[in-house]
Amino acid sequence: MKTATRRVLIGPVLLLLAALLAMVTVAAPGAHAAGGLDEAAAALRKGPVYVDPRASGQFSATEADALAKKIKDSGRPVFVAVLPRTSDYQPSTLLRDLRTKVGISGVYAVEFGDGFNAGADPRVMSRTAVQNLVGAVKRSQYPTVSARLNSFVDTAATEAHGHAPASWGGTGGGIDTGTVVGLGALIAIGGGGAYAIARRNRRKRAEEERAALEDLRIVVDEDITAFGEELDRLDFNPAEPGADDAMRADYSRALDTYEDAKSAMASAEHPGDVRAVTKELEEGRFALATLAARREGRPLPERRLPCFFDPRHGPSVTDATWAPPGGAERTVPVCAADKSRLDDGREPLARTVRTPQGDRPYWDAGPAYAPWAGGYFGGGLLPGLLIGTTLGHLMMTGPAYGADLGGNQGAEGGEVTGADFDPGDFGGGFGGGDFGGGDGGFGGGDF
Repeated sequence: MKTATRRVLIGPVLLLLAALLAMVTVAAPGAHAAGGLDEAAAALRKGPVYVDPRASGQFSATEADALAKKIKDSGRPVFVAVLPRTSDYQPSTLLRDLRTKVGISGVYAVEFGDGFNAGADPRVMSRTAVQNLVGAVKRSQYPTVSARLNSFVDTAATEAHGHAPASWGGTGGGIDTGTVVGLGALIAIGGGGAYAIARRNRRKRAEEERAALEDLRIVVDEDITAFGEELDRLDFNPAEPGADDAMRADYSRALDTYEDAKSAMASAEHPGDVRAVTKELEEGRFALATLAARREGRPLPERRLPCFFDPRHGPSVTDATWAPPGGAERTVPVCAADKSRLDDGREPLARTVRTPQGDRPYWDAGPAYAPWAGGYFGGGLLPGLLIGTTLGHLMMTGPAYGADLGGNQGAEGGEVTGADFDPGDFGGGFGGGDFGGGDGGFGGGDF
């Protein structure tokens, strides 16, 4: 009986030890392989830095190992690849393809020939943060690849959210047999507890997301209702005298966005889903403004952001200087009515939402309203508009708009996802495919 028990236990133990040994005997993080995207991805699953052999003249093995140690010591999911400009790599999709093949959420930086770029999963680092960091590195014009990559990693490792992937195998250079056996015992004992903690955290997060979505639902339903009332007040009949095809197209687009917004809100499951709803409403209000101009014989309106103070006011007509209480002045898009109020020294008609502290302007109401605002104002511009406000602070310091409450769905940093990630949310500096050219990637024209 004892012999049988031992046989039953030996198999799983050997499998566990084999897995642990595989983790601690992987290739050195800066090790070179035969080259190509598959080799790069395989190496990055084992360590944070990969240098294509054909690019070894740009970044030595010693430099790669030192950078890999820095990343592993930080415990953050930051991946770095140094690649030559060859037909093995397609610049326009390189970041996305590398992320797909590695299959682990994180921040990905690529030195490609004489250019540089980076991208990140939204819960690891926001698109705006990636763009700003890439821009800062490019404009600094570091004299060497090592200086550029170390500068990027120094900042990315402090701002990235999540943890280093388990496949990297920790920070040490080697583990003896006794340690491996000890690790196996700890994993066997603590595995159940870790699973319970992870499950509890997921349940808590789901509860927070549900509560945030219900708060948002009130605000968004008010916005949808207001847009429906605008459609009614317009009182447009496609068959009325003077109506032409352009007017009918504007009206049809407004009706479509109204129905699409209602459907998107009805199917929303996470706070981040609200962004698609308010984006539809913004599109619909511009269609109404265009239709009104056509009917009245006025010049067609310029495509502008909605009024900053309340997107229900419709597209802005100009920019104005404004400062939140205790904050610095900045230029914001405003409607004609709010511009007049500001010129007269009066407060603008701000969009307020309910909070436990009473009704507050949306920019001082907390992170749950980030997806709502992001749909109206887009991704790159909003943090600058909101600097000095509660929402602006959360958006600039958090991983993404509303990410703490589901503003962007996706895996936490360091989690294995395979190819299951949204490439549209994989934020890259300068559009994701710009690695610069002969100027070393420091063009900066996208800012």
